[in-house]
Amino acid sequence: MKIITGLLIVLGAIIGVLAVLLLVALIKTLLTPGKVSDYKAPGADERALRYAGILSEMVQYDTTSHDGVHDVERFEGFHKVLERLFPLVHSSLEKTDIDGNLLFYWKGQSSERPLVLMSHQDVVPAEGEWIHEPFSGDIADGKVWGRGASDTKCSVFGFFQAAEELLSEGYTPPMDVYLSSSCTEEWAGDGCPKLVEEMKRRGVTPYLVCDEGGGIITEPVGDIPGNFAMVGVFEKGKADIKLTARSNGGHASAPKAGSPIARLAAFVNEIETKKPFKRKMPPEVQAMFEKLAPYASFPIKLVFSNIWLFRPILLKVLPSISAQAGAMIQTTIAFTMQKGSDAYNVLPQEATLGANMRFIPHQGMEESLDIVRKIAGKHDLELDIIRASDYSESADINGEGFRFFERIIKETFGDLPVSPYVMTGATDAKCYQEICDCVLRFAPVIYGPEQMAGMHGLNENIEYNCLPGCVDFYRNLITKMG
Repeated sequence: MKIITGLLIVLGAIIGVLAVLLLVALIKTLLTPGKVSDYKAPGADERALRYAGILSEMVQYDTTSHDGVHDVERFEGFHKVLERLFPLVHSSLEKTDIDGNLLFYWKGQSSERPLVLMSHQDVVPAEGEWIHEPFSGDIADGKVWGRGASDTKCSVFGFFQAAEELLSEGYTPPMDVYLSSSCTEEWAGDGCPKLVEEMKRRGVTPYLVCDEGGGIITEPVGDIPGNFAMVGVFEKGKADIKLTARSNGGHASAPKAGSPIARLAAFVNEIETKKPFKRKMPPEVQAMFEKLAPYASFPIKLVFSNIWLFRPILLKVLPSISAQAGAMIQTTIAFTMQKGSDAYNVLPQEATLGANMRFIPHQGMEESLDIVRKIAGKHDLELDIIRASDYSESADINGEGFRFFERIIKETFGDLPVSPYVMTGATDAKCYQEICDCVLRFAPVIYGPEQMAGMHGLNENIEYNCLPGCVDFYRNLITKMG
């Protein structure tokens, strides 16, 4: 009886503590003023339409790149388009062309804190049936249509146009400025590494690098409406791996247990059901939730404002609520390719499975690959790493560079909320981490649901009323770096 009484006392105490903690969280949430993100790009005017025409010409030139193919001639043709559209950039700045990858040097009043503005020239293949032909560059319904309009010729246009306008005004920037653009980004080729090697050869250590990756995202997390400046501060590592199962083959009329495809299926099932990767919330992700909390409905606001209390629940449910948010707290593996026998009635002597992995800092490349390797071994599978690279270091979200960047966003876009963001994809920006401590990923254009769906998909487009803001953002970065 005494034991039962003691247990009831302990249980009551636990419930009491939980009630107090929940009350504290509730009071904190109620005392946090709710906010609304009502930023919208101004209506399209003559300037926006003129910019749309320039971007349209860039989109019309097909700069499709393919894995492992160095099509320098294609990009040299695109460079002629850029030279025609931005003549002062080409006549006034020092141009370096390395196998189609571009680096422009704009000498400033000082070389102490160089600025790098970058984005890529190449685009992914355009397949399927489009509303507007993928390289038409059509200007219709308030948008520029075509492959590369949003990923990412819009940002290449933005910083080239900003430089062109400033040069026309006879402007000299306070710090050295570099315009960097590779032609192999879409297949993680050697273009940007070559540009970085050139920077190293010159002894340049950038103070700030701004690439694509984040952007002005509409509803970045479910149930948080409005536009938000999501600034990527690091990106996950990645690997392409191949798993192979072997056997003696045979006729499908007399199958033996443990066939290659069955073993691959068992491996996939174990990964999918047992979830072998640790979930942990990086400080950058916590900062993102806390920044977004005031803009959320009350239940979400309660949770995001009190990570200290709800962290265990969030870690458990996030992947099922949002695949994007879930990918920010753990290593992921996606099964993408499979091959077995060429006939329905033949057991394969060899079956293969392809997968793409993305590594999170708390469980990086080596540890994550080792976990997969051990599970593969249980199912008698061979693992080959096709290519792999680890996660990048994060920019300091409390540091001077990030705060400066945040201020430029505010000065350009007014009350647009700013939040750090974890890149679950990959960009060329990681190459610059070797020589720069503050590498940020932000394309200053609006990506609504339609634009997000169009990147690497059908009917890619960008609303051209956001192009003036894009140019103004780069102008402000250049002119206020001193």
